[in-house]
Amino acid sequence: MTTIRPAHPGDAALLSELARAAYMHYVERMGTEPAPMRQDYAALVNAGQVWVAEHDGAVVGLLVLVLEPDHLLLDNVAVSPTAQGTGIGAQLLNFAEARAREHGRAEVRLYTNEAMTENIAYYRRHGFVETHRATDHGYRRVYFAKHL
Repeated sequence: MTTIRPAHPGDAALLSELARAAYMHYVERMGTEPAPMRQDYAALVNAGQVWVAEHDGAVVGLLVLVLEPDHLLLDNVAVSPTAQGTGIGAQLLNFAEARAREHGRAEVRLYTNEAMTENIAYYRRHGFVETHRATDHGYRRVYFAKHL
């Protein structure tokens, strides 16, 4: 059974490792580390922005959510390579949508790297619509939104 809970300060190092493992295969394709590999998970956890997915007591996914005035930004979603393809990513997306509704937001926004073609297709399959593309902090990003 998979559960989703707020991240605890003691999770930060594990979350950093999980993100590195989940995004490592993109380094060669992008020519640099993806932004989630460089995030300060301790600071994000302390800000109350990180949620974790646990399966059989092991952390297998993470979600970084930022509440904005008019939407919820899904800043990062990552699933451990050993748990990819098991539905945990979809559970995390559904959780983000539920959090948006709980906070009175009618839209979830996210972005991914242009080189992460699998993610682009994945988000489209889950009802997100591409809104634009732009270069931000040296990354070529594809932006999506989903109206709830």
